[in-house]
Amino acid sequence: MIDLELADGVAQVALLLAALAFANGFHNAAAVAAAIAVVVVALAMLPRRKPTPTATPLPAQLRIAFVHPDLGIGGAERLIVDAAVGLQKRGHGVVLYTAHHDAGHCFEETRDGTLAVVCVGDWLPKRVLGRCYAACAYLRMCYAALYIAATRRRAYDVIIVDQVSICLPLLRLAAPKGTLFYCHYPDKLLCASRESRLKRLYRLPLDWAEETTTGCADAVVVNSKFTAATFRAAFSRLAKRGVEPAVLYPALNLEDQDAAAAAAPPWTAPAGGRRASPGASSPLFVLLSINRFERKKCVGLALEAVAKLPEPVRRRVLLVVAGGYDADLPENVEHAAELEALAKRLGIADRVLQKRSVPAAEKAALLRRADVLLYTPDKEHFGIVPLEAMYAGTPVLAVDSGGPLESVVSGETGFLRPQDPQAWADAIEALLSDDDWRKAMGARGRKRVQEKFSLEAFAANLDAICRDLAKG
Repeated sequence: MIDLELADGVAQVALLLAALAFANGFHNAAAVAAAIAVVVVALAMLPRRKPTPTATPLPAQLRIAFVHPDLGIGGAERLIVDAAVGLQKRGHGVVLYTAHHDAGHCFEETRDGTLAVVCVGDWLPKRVLGRCYAACAYLRMCYAALYIAATRRRAYDVIIVDQVSICLPLLRLAAPKGTLFYCHYPDKLLCASRESRLKRLYRLPLDWAEETTTGCADAVVVNSKFTAATFRAAFSRLAKRGVEPAVLYPALNLEDQDAAAAAAPPWTAPAGGRRASPGASSPLFVLLSINRFERKKCVGLALEAVAKLPEPVRRRVLLVVAGGYDADLPENVEHAAELEALAKRLGIADRVLQKRSVPAAEKAALLRRADVLLYTPDKEHFGIVPLEAMYAGTPVLAVDSGGPLESVVSGETGFLRPQDPQAWADAIEALLSDDDWRKAMGARGRKRVQEKFSLEAFAANLDAICRDLAKG
């Protein structure tokens, strides 16, 4: 906990700096960034005091805020939405703050009134000259935190932040009883390209700020044992301080999954689209990949595996490449084109169908129709899509690293294989060769999700953490 007298003093400084920044022009991002940077460093360096035990009983309903950079469509966003819905169902008051929310590119709960969403700071840049994504995300999250501190001070018992920790010191000004940081994966490790000296200099303060500000949270949780081990290795200063993240597995809202499946008509290939090749026996096997159109998702592995299938099998296969796609993100646009070019180069363009930003009903229909889900990311932090597939009764073929090692049981609910196209082709051929075996795997996968990854269990664990933080 922060010493509130010190925080009040820093709050006055923050307001003065903010006033100077805005006086210099409301849309002057550089002035706002400079003011925020000074306040973040000052708050991060403030001493912390031990909480004073209180005998006052906690209210049944807590006031909880989430702060998330971009409420688009992705695994992190799905987790935050599910967490918010789960806590709301347990009687808590929940508000989501974000720097970007596009009603045409988001999960339904954030646009249909299920959840209260407040979007602030969307005028700030997402990138500068096609670069500096991380720095811009930091700036936007800090602005959102200042907004909460200025307009909703002492309004929340617990504030939950994920993805970007830089705003945690600023949220001390909002005076919550506790803050929780959900670490999907250390951001410093997501920036793999550091060849140039300029890039290393750019990342140096960002990496320092990430580790320092993550330590400002009153509690830290991660999405898997794999991420917990990675956290300890990446944040050695925090490890020395004894900061040990707890594991809180992501979950599925099974009621929503059932509702989406019930409402979704059976999925068929589009009229005039790909079908079994002439001369191939029916039915058509559907292989499904669901990932954002990003290079780190390694979707090319699925295409290479299909290309290595024996010709009689390949003629009966349709690979559907679906997932989150944002035309404003250059990588999404570029990688979708790269995958199309790869399919042509491999000679399987007639066996591949891209589906960009599919709505929930079509996604549910695809998951039910698919014979196998191909989950290609390497060292994925956790991965919610394998859970969705298993609950739909679809076996999962995933890379044998990261989160899938904890969700997929190889040989029981699918297969885990190295990033080798031939190994994947062999596993696909085996799964497609025996309908009964494949369906039995799907049934075991569904049961596993029901027992270990339900939203009810997730929400109960998160509720306990929030109540512990709310004690002060």
